[in-house]
Amino acid sequence: MAKGNNNTYQEQIKKDNKLKLRELLEQLPNFCRDFFRGIDTQTSPRTKIAYAYDLIVFFNYLIQENPTIKSIDDINIDTLTKLSSKDIEEYMEYLSLYSSHTGTEHTNEEAGLKRKITSLRSFYNYFYQNGDIDKNPALLVKIPKIHQKEIVRFEPHEVAAFLDNVEIGSNLTDKQLEYHNKTKVRDLALLTLLLGTGIRVSECVGLDINDVDFDNNGIKITRKGGNESIVYFSDEVSEALSAYINERKSIVPCEGHEEALFLSIQRKRINVRSVEKLVGKYAKTVTTVKNITPHKLRSTYGTSLYQETGDIYLVADVLGHRDVNTTKKHYADVGNNRRKSAANVVKLRKD
Repeated sequence: MAKGNNNTYQEQIKKDNKLKLRELLEQLPNFCRDFFRGIDTQTSPRTKIAYAYDLIVFFNYLIQENPTIKSIDDINIDTLTKLSSKDIEEYMEYLSLYSSHTGTEHTNEEAGLKRKITSLRSFYNYFYQNGDIDKNPALLVKIPKIHQKEIVRFEPHEVAAFLDNVEIGSNLTDKQLEYHNKTKVRDLALLTLLLGTGIRVSECVGLDINDVDFDNNGIKITRKGGNESIVYFSDEVSEALSAYINERKSIVPCEGHEEALFLSIQRKRINVRSVEKLVGKYAKTVTTVKNITPHKLRSTYGTSLYQETGDIYLVADVLGHRDVNTTKKHYADVGNNRRKSAANVVKLRKD
C-alpha cells in the first residue's frame, strides 16, 4: 500500500472489494453482470460481495438439483422465469443444511436464511422491473422471522478486569505472555480505544497516526459508506494512546504501512482478523461463558453510554447508526430496565 493521505487505507479496501467481486462474478452466469451494474451506485461493496456469494449458492443448488442444468453455462435469464415460489421454498429448505461443491457442510439459521432470500428477491426484482422477466416468485416466499437474541456484553466489573489483564497479563499462558511483553502497550491502547469510543473494528484498523488529535481528544474515522466523522475520547483513552504512540515512534514500519496507527508484530497495519483474535484472547481471561468479539465491545460501550445519558439519539449518533431504530432495537432491554426503575420513583402517599 502506497503512502498517502487518510483515504489510502480506504482506497485499498475499495480496490480489494472490486477485485473480489470480479473474482466472484466469474463463478456466475454472464447475465448476472447486468444486475451488479444496475445496483452499483446505490449498494455498498460489501453488500454486493454478499449478494454474489448468495447467488453462487443459489445457482450451484440449481445445477445440483435440476438434471437439465449441467453447468453454470446452461443457466440464463429464461431459467429464472421457469422457477416457481415452490421451487424457491425448496431452496430455502435446502439452505438449512447443505454441502458446497468443495464438500464443506453449511447450515443457515434465521438470519442466514433471511439474508439469502432477501438477496434473491433483489436479484429477481431487478430483472422484473427492467421487463426481462414477468414474475418474481421470490417475492411470494415468506422471509423467516428473526427472534431477538440477548445482547452479549461486558458488565462494568468485567471491563475493569479485562483491561487490567491486558495491562499486566494475568491469566495468560506462558506462550501468550511472550507476545504480551512485546505488544501490551499497543494492545491496551487499541482495546481501550474500542471500549472507550464504540468504534467498529474496521474503523479502528483503518486509523492513521494523523487521524489522532490529542488537542481535542478526537479521532477522525471513515464510517460505513465512506463518510468521515470525528469521534471524541476520554482522558483515560488519551493516556493509553499517548503511551502507544510514544512506543510507535521507535518502530520502523514496513514499506506502505508508514501511516498506519496500529501495527502488527510484522510491522504492518493490523487487520480485522488479528484484532478479533486479540479480543478473544484477553476476553477468555475474564469469562469463558460469554463470546466476546470486537462488536461486543461496541455493544458494551453503547450500553454504558445509554445508561449514563438515557439519550438514544446521542448513542445512535456516536455509534454511527444511520437509523435510530437500529439503536433502539439493540438497547431496548436497557430502556425497559430504566422504565421499570421509574415505577417506584413517584410516591402517591407519603410514608
